[in-house]
Amino acid sequence: MPGYQLLPFSLRRPLWAVVGLLLTAEAAAQTQQPPRLVPFRQGSRFGYADLSRRLVLPALYDDAGPMVNEVAWVRRGALYGYIDGSGNPVTPVQYAAAGTFGPDGRATVVLAADTFAIGPDGQRLTGPAAPASETDYLEQGDLVRRQGKVGFRFTSGSSTVVPAEYDEIRDLHHDGLLLVRQGTKWGVLNAKGRLTLPLEYDAIRATPANGFVLPVVEQAGRFGYLGPDGKLLTPIKYATAAPFVQDVARVTTATGQPGYLDSRGREFWDDK
Repeated sequence: MPGYQLLPFSLRRPLWAVVGLLLTAEAAAQTQQPPRLVPFRQGSRFGYADLSRRLVLPALYDDAGPMVNEVAWVRRGALYGYIDGSGNPVTPVQYAAAGTFGPDGRATVVLAADTFAIGPDGQRLTGPAAPASETDYLEQGDLVRRQGKVGFRFTSGSSTVVPAEYDEIRDLHHDGLLLVRQGTKWGVLNAKGRLTLPLEYDAIRATPANGFVLPVVEQAGRFGYLGPDGKLLTPIKYATAAPFVQDVARVTTATGQPGYLDSRGREFWDDK
């Protein structure tokens, strides 16, 4: 299924990405409250800003992760630790790798080659993780097939029948939006059967871990995000783009600098 798939974490890979601990699909499940603070890069250092982009916690860190229930990982040099929403340490900066807290209240860390989970208080957890809950995403309708092509009949929220003229259709399960492909190019249809995004993109990638919202859109090796209205939330300009976690997504700029966006597409960094 070209162009539509679960999005791999594709930023340049420091240790935490290599071991697959940060910004994982599990951590992306949108069950917690939206964050009060967003990681903000000031030059080459990270602090945290409020939703108006006002720096609240000073830029003291070499890297930082999204706040989940007021706890986030931070990095100084080669080591990681955790802080709370007031900037107070939850753990020492001591881990070789550290993960974002998931909806189960667990984060994975590596300390002296020992990999284990901690809770939001920073204490080591000894019990096994609870089984991940399954979510049934309601279909917005049914595929219609005719002479090797695919259409769509909405059965929820619209009476529109999309003609069978596409090579592939994927239901986003929300907002009446469908991902459609003709040949190698992808676009987006709304519940009225109209293209809100033309068929000119190389890939549109969504993940069930965040409810298929704000998919990543790729064109000519650059990336952006699809908004809930079926149009581009951001320009297609980033070198890499990760799925949204808690209304925050990590990207790499065209100049190779990391940074974060919020779910309105606002950039939380200042290169000055």
